Amino acid sequence: MTLTQPDVSVVIGAYEAMPYLVDCLASVEAQTIDPTRIEVIAVDDGSTDGTGEYLEEFAARAAMPVTVIRQDNSGGPSGPRNVGLGKAAGRYVFFLDADDRLGPEALHRMVAMADENGTDVVLGKVEGVNRSAPKSMWGRSVGRTDVFSSQIKFTLSAQKLFRRALLERHSMRFDESLFTGEDALFTMEAYLRADGVSVVADHTCYYLVGREDGKHVTKSGSYVLRFDSARALMTLIADMLPPGPKRDVLMVRPFLVTLLSQFGPQYLKDTEEVRQHKFELAKPLMELYWNEDVARRLKVHERLRLHLVAQDRADLLVGVLEFIKAKQEPTVLLEARGRKAFLAYPHFRDPAAGIPDSYYAATTRETVTIEGFRPRTAHLPRLRRAARRVLARRAA
Repeated sequence: MTLTQPDVSVVIGAYEAMPYLVDCLASVEAQTIDPTRIEVIAVDDGSTDGTGEYLEEFAARAAMPVTVIRQDNSGGPSGPRNVGLGKAAGRYVFFLDADDRLGPEALHRMVAMADENGTDVVLGKVEGVNRSAPKSMWGRSVGRTDVFSSQIKFTLSAQKLFRRALLERHSMRFDESLFTGEDALFTMEAYLRADGVSVVADHTCYYLVGREDGKHVTKSGSYVLRFDSARALMTLIADMLPPGPKRDVLMVRPFLVTLLSQFGPQYLKDTEEVRQHKFELAKPLMELYWNEDVARRLKVHERLRLHLVAQDRADLLVGVLEFIKAKQEPTVLLEARGRKAFLAYPHFRDPAAGIPDSYYAATTRETVTIEGFRPRTAHLPRLRRAARRVLARRAA
């Protein structure tokens, strides 16, 4: 008998996943794609809560072929995913976390999108359940795009459909030395190597579930591990792209999502020792990858904080963070007849600080408040019109 290659290998890495695993596997069973077109490869990573036993029960009754592998705990999600990927036979691979679940018709829609457009990676719309989920990339469904001309760089989790031939051609595996951010490294590499990426935005394909016990992997890890993650992603981007605009577009992601969070409100609670260590960890990354092109792509408070990190100005950073924590609104200054707009966060034009005006220049990503008007994005023509109306009203 000739065995038909499955369309999708669903790889599930599971550790202490009960009772969330029940809904996870139910969502696989409920898929509308023919059961003969998928296979499930589930890796129990040393669970002690009945996860392995439940996987074996599922394998015994499921309509699709299910392989269960039980192993000693590896300490992170990369090991089980790599084991499952090594056993996969499908044209595509989908990595499903054991505490999350698939949306109805998810696999059918994503496989159809990949086949129709010949793309190597497909993103299905993600919805959060008791936790937040990325939103900026779901504006519309797109048959073919890339990481430079879309917002997909802001969703680097592994829960996507990957063409297996792409992964095997480049011997792609998850980095088992990382305990957070390993999926960002894998997914960014796939984006950069892919012959096109598709986005299914008109149908929820994945439910990202927040565990009530707080044990979701993305919540774990010390600040040192976060710097490890940022360093790994920045190194990958730099290795795959020469210096220039394309590299800078992608560097926005690790600076904004991973590094900046270390210099947010939590920093005010850190001990002096931790604060100093964070600056030490950030220093080589700032020296290698921080530049004006990256800075101009960020909001004022984002680029200002990172500039102060780059300049080793911990003393000034505290004032900016206290201003943000107090939810104060920066004064909006319109100059050059409205052609320039600045947000006067702390240290603006303070000679002792010596911070260039460019770090306070408003961008179209800002939301600002002008007296007498509702908050609006800092689009300069709109700001000029609003300012003129304010001045005319005052003159009357």
